[in-house]
Amino acid sequence: MMRKVIVLGEVRDGSLRNVSFEALAAGKTIAAGGEVIAVLIGEDVSSYIDKLVQYGADRIIKVEHIHLKNYTSDGYSQALLAVIEKEDPEGVVFGHTALGKDLAPKIAARIQSGLISDITALETADDNVIFTRPIYSGKAFEKKIVTDGPIFVTVRPNNIAPLEMDESRKGEVSALQVDIKDIRTIVKEVLQKASKGVDLSEAKVVVAGGRGVKSEQGFKPLQELADVLGGAVGASRGACDADYCDYSLQIGQTGKVVTPDLYIACGISGAIQHVAGMSNSKVIIAINKDPDANIFKIADYGIVGDLFEVVAILTKELREIIQKK
Repeated sequence: MMRKVIVLGEVRDGSLRNVSFEALAAGKTIAAGGEVIAVLIGEDVSSYIDKLVQYGADRIIKVEHIHLKNYTSDGYSQALLAVIEKEDPEGVVFGHTALGKDLAPKIAARIQSGLISDITALETADDNVIFTRPIYSGKAFEKKIVTDGPIFVTVRPNNIAPLEMDESRKGEVSALQVDIKDIRTIVKEVLQKASKGVDLSEAKVVVAGGRGVKSEQGFKPLQELADVLGGAVGASRGACDADYCDYSLQIGQTGKVVTPDLYIACGISGAIQHVAGMSNSKVIIAINKDPDANIFKIADYGIVGDLFEVVAILTKELREIIQKK
């Protein structure tokens, strides 16, 4: 069964988020040979069109308005609802990001649709699409299908591989004029506490610190290791509560959920609340001086020792290996 699927392209800090390309790949599977339409919303989004086409979009619809310069639930929902009303799709796909988690439920409720959030895999069987999502803080997984109405899903970053980029692909581009009005929220200024560089939720490598880091200064060696590996730094709630770092770095049940290719846990005990945010990482390395720490129970590789000594050695050796290449 061929379907028309809309995928929201998400822009952050002047570039498309990687999860947009992953959502396009999911959209292709859901469409089953049908049309995949990427939607771009903002004040000026023309520069992002080519990338979405190269990663699989058959058509692009852009909605531009001065009130869409910064994300607001009111503005984006008006824009996207106008696109959905015009196109009448059988599927809508978002990234499971802060924006997607805020906007997707609102849109789904407005069109009286169900929502499958935080999917980590999908497959087709006959005319159905089977979606997999984690439950019980990642301890189990459930599979769902949509039997009635449009398919509405959000895609967890770093779980669905994007399609191979093809610079020769062409796609139709159109603009939809939407009168964005009755905005109840006005964004006057955006202050970012998160560190510059790799987005934590999309990083392929995450180096995380816990209470064992001991201080704000203790995160500097972790940042050096992350920089060498092209990754991002994260933290447990314990480290954030102790003011070693900002809460924007928190990973866990009440923080960010990450699924990198490599997760290096430094001085983290392995409390269940933290594990809920990183247990689906592909490879987990734990560094802790306590051989009985819970983190070793889920780690693929464990190093018992002083984290500062181990991190310094790893950074030095990895830097030398990379320089030789």
